[in-house]
Amino acid sequence: MNTKSYQTVNNTSSGGSSIFSPPDSDKLTQSTNQTTVGETVVKMLEEMGVESAFGISGGGIGPLWAALNRSNIQVLHFRHESGAAFAACEASFASDSPVVVFTTTGPGITNALTGLLAARGEGAKVILLSAATATGNRGRWACQETSSHTMPISGLFTPGPLFNYATIIETGDEIPEISRRLAQGLSQPGGFVAHISIPTPIQTTPCTAQPQVGFVRGELAPSVNVMAECVQLLSQEPFAIWIGFGARGAAAEIKQLAESTGAGVMCSPRAKGIFPENHPQFVGVTGFSGHTSVLTYMREQKPCRILVLGTRLGEPTSFWDPEMVPAGGFIHVDIDPEVPGVAYPSAPTFSIQSEIKIFLKSLLQYFPLSPGQTCSLSLPNPEKQETSAHTDGLVRPDFLMDTIQRVIVEGSDAVILAEAGNSFAWATNRLCFNQPGRYRISTGMGAMGHAVTGVVGASWGGHTKAVAIVGDGAMLMNSEVSTAVRFNIPAVWIVLNDGRYNMCAQGMNLQGFKGVDTQIPSTNFALIAQGMGGDGICVSQESELEAALTKALAAQVPFVVDINLDPKQPAPIGGRIRSLIEQGAIES
Repeated sequence: MNTKSYQTVNNTSSGGSSIFSPPDSDKLTQSTNQTTVGETVVKMLEEMGVESAFGISGGGIGPLWAALNRSNIQVLHFRHESGAAFAACEASFASDSPVVVFTTTGPGITNALTGLLAARGEGAKVILLSAATATGNRGRWACQETSSHTMPISGLFTPGPLFNYATIIETGDEIPEISRRLAQGLSQPGGFVAHISIPTPIQTTPCTAQPQVGFVRGELAPSVNVMAECVQLLSQEPFAIWIGFGARGAAAEIKQLAESTGAGVMCSPRAKGIFPENHPQFVGVTGFSGHTSVLTYMREQKPCRILVLGTRLGEPTSFWDPEMVPAGGFIHVDIDPEVPGVAYPSAPTFSIQSEIKIFLKSLLQYFPLSPGQTCSLSLPNPEKQETSAHTDGLVRPDFLMDTIQRVIVEGSDAVILAEAGNSFAWATNRLCFNQPGRYRISTGMGAMGHAVTGVVGASWGGHTKAVAIVGDGAMLMNSEVSTAVRFNIPAVWIVLNDGRYNMCAQGMNLQGFKGVDTQIPSTNFALIAQGMGGDGICVSQESELEAALTKALAAQVPFVVDINLDPKQPAPIGGRIRSLIEQGAIES
């Protein structure tokens, strides 16, 4: 059924030119008395727990966008689709509920793809609603055409590496099956990213189908025999625990297991805070900008085995370093059976498919915590040298991180996000967290623009202050300060303004590549924020820093702290550079 939002009529009083007039009011009244496909889909999403939708409108998605606005779902209009997708990813984690991204046809979809890839890699629950070109207009060069003639159908509109589930709705009769698949995906542990595309005329087609959103999921637990073998392996000799972001729901159980067994604990960059970083059994962060104490531990007190919980052990977490492989290999627990053994295919790996919390609760029955029990080993811990303020010169990155630690990490409950680049390196290496959920980074996709836009979703979804530590390059690339102003979201941006892509500048120099242009023209980010309706302050000296951060935390509007940063202090990226050189990225 092909419907039109507007009809063209001749206006003889203006020389025969065409004008737009609203559709016939009787027909409009008749159509609004019937539930449409678009309205049915929106109602289905409401019942699945969706509370927020981030995106950008357009002609193709007009009816569906209107249905979202009439619903109980809060609609936030962003400035770019990728920003909306990054924000949706972080809002999903902050709210522990699925979030919708909406886009129009053509570039609306493609603009959102990087953020959706990040959501898939991070393990968020995000549903993309998009428009598609009407069947009869496909292949006819429709405006922003979305069809197999102009875009790859496989991968964008079918399940694959990008979407766990994807489909184009051609009739309302498909909705019950679509709702079943969405409910199944959203109920499973871990992430779920879906794409539901609805051709523009189908959005307004009357729909009588009723979605079925209930889905009962059984717990994914290891068998008795698997647990018996696991206990036997862990009981033979001392072992270590290596935790990742997938273990964030089992912080209490991990702490109990560590204290019951005396195991050293290390974590991936994304898992900071799941195990308290001030705990005497915390060995350090592994991988990208990690701590040298980890290698000290593996060289001097190498455990027989490592219990791996909820991490892929990919390059950002391990750099595939052979020193991280214990003699007895890994016991690798993950909800995804394809994860164990991939990072270290030659290492002995006992694979267990289970939800981390369920596995640990079963394991703890065999390793009870005794009253007053303490770790008998003296384990290496991350070393940190405190810095004192300089009275002149630019702000040093390590001093900035120490001040953020004191004012924001310890002085508030704000969530902190770190952007890809040196921001990520400094924050991961220097900041210390003692509870889960306070620190967010992206290591899989690692896209610039994730934190500068994701901070809006983190603040919105968590109903709290959220702070993004970002570089000047990322802040210029894709920020959503204007969106935060529009919806009164108390986001804070701390901009490491050093006038260059400094990870590239420092990294290329370490790899032997000279004379590469990484410069960025001087930018006043505080002034830009003020011009958008927010607030901001420029910091040129270390003595000004604490007052500026305190003001940002107290601000009732979006706030930018523009740091005039010293670009010369080397960031802790040595592991990343060594990995690149080993892969051949070096001046010949």
